[in-house]
Amino acid sequence: MRRDIGTDDPRVRVRPGKGSRPRTKIRPDYSSASTAEVVGVDRGRYRLALAEGLAVTAVKARELGRGSVVVGDRVRVTGDVSGKKDTLARIVSVEDRTSRLLRSTEEGNGRERCIVANAQQLAIVTALADPPPKTGMIDRCLVAAYDAGMEPLLVLTKADLASPDRLLDSYGALGLRAVVIDLGSRKDLEARRLEEDDAEASGLEALRKALAGVETVLVGHSGVGKSTLINALVPDADRATGEVNAVTGKGRHTSTSAVSLALPGGGRIIDTPGVRSFGLAHVSPQDVLRGFTDLAAIAENCPRGCEHGWDSPECALSEQTDLRLIARTASFRRLLAACTEDWS
Repeated sequence: MRRDIGTDDPRVRVRPGKGSRPRTKIRPDYSSASTAEVVGVDRGRYRLALAEGLAVTAVKARELGRGSVVVGDRVRVTGDVSGKKDTLARIVSVEDRTSRLLRSTEEGNGRERCIVANAQQLAIVTALADPPPKTGMIDRCLVAAYDAGMEPLLVLTKADLASPDRLLDSYGALGLRAVVIDLGSRKDLEARRLEEDDAEASGLEALRKALAGVETVLVGHSGVGKSTLINALVPDADRATGEVNAVTGKGRHTSTSAVSLALPGGGRIIDTPGVRSFGLAHVSPQDVLRGFTDLAAIAENCPRGCEHGWDSPECALSEQTDLRLIARTASFRRLLAACTEDWS
């Protein structure tokens, strides 16, 4: 049907509407744009660290979509990348990720959300007391680490309040690396700077060695001491810390968004907000099995579709006689159970 132009005079030429404007599929080439790493996200503004060492604030290009850029991403940036005050750059593309720390939504529909990208190590921070440790939380974080292809590290804080032996024994079969931290009370920590002897005795020096040269993300409940650790490791971090509620035994959220900080000895550490639920609906038994290379070789003899659980018929993992493999299988199945259990 012809559009009504208000006249029949053929000499009148009317511009076509927007709907008939020709479009091109040729997209801009950003291969020569500056590269940067996302170190912070705050209400639609992204803090970037450029390869040249400059700190830049940027916005995301509309075509990238919602939730497409997270802390740890390597991105291409255009616009003003001078880093001067009141300047704004634009993120135009995201490089391929080497790892993704995923967490399912609380609705349990299996839809996952990426928390951090490109980290090589997952540090599971757990307090030995105040608040008490929850093995369900540790198990779920281990599953998330194996699923993401990250190396897990168990960091036990507040060793001045309780002994770590019992908790370490329960994870001995996994061969999990662990660091025990004793920084004393917050007042003592604020009253003095940690000298070399203090750092060695508190376990902080061992933690620095474990974090050196790699990108590590800290995950744990509120109140376990993640921000306190950050302040001890990065002198200028100045992360807010809080007390544990004496009535509920739970910590208060002091970190509201993830932030990546450079460590003095090399590497980066990512502080995340405290979590009270960690959905794993997107994780399958095969994803967890990737973290157990010795058991994965044995599981090749299992029948097709085997879920490797305690009650799985003809599972090859149940036929082991070696005590070490039996202990490893029990730990593996405990982690499988953690994917579906409610541990809040």
